[in-house]
Amino acid sequence: MALVSFITGIFGLFFFGSLIAVICGHVARSHILKSHGVLGGDGFAVAGLGLGYIGLSFWLVFFFGVVSLGTLGLLDGL
Repeated sequence: MALVSFITGIFGLFFFGSLIAVICGHVARSHILKSHGVLGGDGFAVAGLGLGYIGLSFWLVFFFGVVSLGTLGLLDGL
């Protein structure tokens, strides 16, 4: 699950996999912490969470920027 979070976090920077990275990262961290050291992969989970949140923030800023520019009529000339 941690590796899935990391991989989708990488692809989430280019596509919309960021939400999957965040969800899988939180689930993986929860399982890792509850295992008391039996399970590994915490680094992958944290990296996936970081990449996922960066990707989500990028897509949210991009989406709301395009919507606000479209609402203001600034994209009419494009």
